[in-house]
Amino acid sequence: MWYRFRVNKTTLYLPDELQRSLQAASRRLGLSQAHLIREAVERYLASEGRPMPASLGLGEDGTLSARDSEEWLRGQWSGRDHD
Repeated sequence: MWYRFRVNKTTLYLPDELQRSLQAASRRLGLSQAHLIREAVERYLASEGRPMPASLGLGEDGTLSARDSEEWLRGQWSGRDHD
């Protein structure tokens, strides 16, 4: 099969019932199991949103401390939808 993008092989271990459901959906929809898994992972990751940084850094430049920088970032991020 040819893809429009580069793909990497990944191995999954699924419980029996989930594997049977995936096989049934694949047959019913006429789509490969790999396609259904890629689509499900894409949807899941899109619903997670963009992660917030845990820390800006540890250093200071003499005029702005790391703590001040982090507080500024929190203030900037708190009003956003986190797309």
